[in-house]
Amino acid sequence: MKYVYPAIFKPLDNGEYFIKVPDLPGCITEGKNLHQALDMAEDAISMWLCDAEDKNESIPTASNVFDVTCEEGEFVNLISVDTTEYRNLNDSRAIKKTLTIPNWLNTKAEKAGVNFSQILQTALKEHLGIHDRP
Repeated sequence: MKYVYPAIFKPLDNGEYFIKVPDLPGCITEGKNLHQALDMAEDAISMWLCDAEDKNESIPTASNVFDVTCEEGEFVNLISVDTTEYRNLNDSRAIKKTLTIPNWLNTKAEKAGVNFSQILQTALKEHLGIHDRP
């Protein structure tokens, strides 16, 4: 599911941003800079909407961006999210993969008590440059 919601960005004195999404009660976040603030807004909205979808709650209609009012110094930005994509990127469930390796390597690995799943995960993370995900 794809959604677009307006978010209010409030620049703070320390260069960080406070973000609230008026159409989604309690949907607030912050970012250390504008780039991170945009990412955090997308993440917060996605989490809020996924939770509502999971609970079969009604999804609030997004306000027209021109109807959203903000204080002096704040600004409104539209944030686009795709909850299907968000779920796929953040789903940590294990899935089964079939792969092939040479028999000699399999024999040596089994004798050494190698955890094939863990080794594959570690190698894939290293290959993809992923360092901050569990």
